[in-house]
Amino acid sequence: MKSVVCFSIIFFISYLSCKEAVDKTPILQSRIDSLELKISESYKPGLGEFMSGIQIHHAKLWFAGLHENWKLADFEINEIIEALDDIKQFCKDRPEVASLNLIDQSIDSMSNAIQHKDLKQFKNNFTLLTNTCNRCHQVTDHEFNVIKIPDIPPFSNQDFKTKQ
Repeated sequence: MKSVVCFSIIFFISYLSCKEAVDKTPILQSRIDSLELKISESYKPGLGEFMSGIQIHHAKLWFAGLHENWKLADFEINEIIEALDDIKQFCKDRPEVASLNLIDQSIDSMSNAIQHKDLKQFKNNFTLLTNTCNRCHQVTDHEFNVIKIPDIPPFSNQDFKTKQ
């Protein structure tokens, strides 16, 4: 008898829990719909914003390397890598993203030159990196966007020389 009473109580509590969950389904679905709408309307940087950021880091990388500021050069190449990863994550729908792997070898060569603190290798690999950017632009029908080795630093308020 005792087990029948316990079973009945457990069954009744389970029934109420299920009923309560079923009653909340429309409310929960409404919340899900609202959140999905907010996500779809949230700001997502476009490919152009990412590429503009890469262009700035490209220029800063050049001046850091010229002054053999290897810590700053390492920082800038990693900023470029991070931006490329963000492009792959946030711009998957763009056909140009399929060509991003063209730059991998150039990035690796730059990183290697920076790690070895080799100015000659840095200059050669920076030229390769720049040419690879332009080759990618050509492949993706953006040949009008030509990147070059910078003549002047992008910012007048940054010192690219190392402080020893």
